[in-house]
Amino acid sequence: MSKVIAESIDRADPIGVFDSGLGGLTVLKEMLLRLPNESTVYFGDSGRSPYGTKSRETIIHFAEQDAEFLLSKGVKMIVIACNTASSFAYEHLKTMSRVPVVEVITPGAMAAVRATRNGKIGVIGTLATVSSNVYDRALNDSARALRPDMEIEVFSAACPLFVGLAEEGWWDDEITHLTARRYLDPLISSGVDTLVLGCTHYPLLKNAISEVMGKKVKLIDSAGEVVSKVIETLESSGIANTGDESDAQTVFHEFFTSDSEEKFKALGSSFLGKEIENARKTDIERFN
Repeated sequence: MSKVIAESIDRADPIGVFDSGLGGLTVLKEMLLRLPNESTVYFGDSGRSPYGTKSRETIIHFAEQDAEFLLSKGVKMIVIACNTASSFAYEHLKTMSRVPVVEVITPGAMAAVRATRNGKIGVIGTLATVSSNVYDRALNDSARALRPDMEIEVFSAACPLFVGLAEEGWWDDEITHLTARRYLDPLISSGVDTLVLGCTHYPLLKNAISEVMGKKVKLIDSAGEVVSKVIETLESSGIANTGDESDAQTVFHEFFTSDSEEKFKALGSSFLGKEIENARKTDIERFN
């Protein structure tokens, strides 16, 4: 990936966020609430979604193109708001980028370790995320750091249909509840008391997932934890836009997709909880 960012980063530059589709908007929603002085550029690669069924090499290639696009927009940070891309491409992007890169795996794992009572933690995600075992490693690393006296058991389940259900807007549909029951029954039997929603699309299906798992199981939506990491990184890097007179600017939020602009605006507004007035389509294949 070409290093197109200048040596000095302007605090008024936007934060870049990318996902395989619309799910990353759940992270962006939290960012808009907690970082009102920050501008953002969001890219949803809906034209090539889902990433979770692709090979490792393809996922890394797609993630690199997504990051290249955001860098071309002059972002000061990249947030990989996609568990699958975080699983396979984070280390690569962190090495190649001159701007800080934040992933979504570690913050969610740490939140789960803090929340569990019996040490049995469930993880649901795409096939690629689950097969990578990245959450197993992150949860065990987090346990050693945060709760060394507790033995952690991780139970994982791939839920590939969840992404499509979320992107279709079928968040509380009967089909979604039936699908959740089919996927989650083995996790219920394992006795988990904490469940990591290991895909940024899954929080939209929280009602169905919670109904199946039961009220005693804590669902971990990592969006809040990820934004806390973003804030920490902005401050430690000295690139937070404080809104002071020296940082005077008009805050803006731009949205891009590799698929239908109209579909992105319609469904994306529901994901974001506010109307997306403008979204532009980009030819992501130009970024190699």
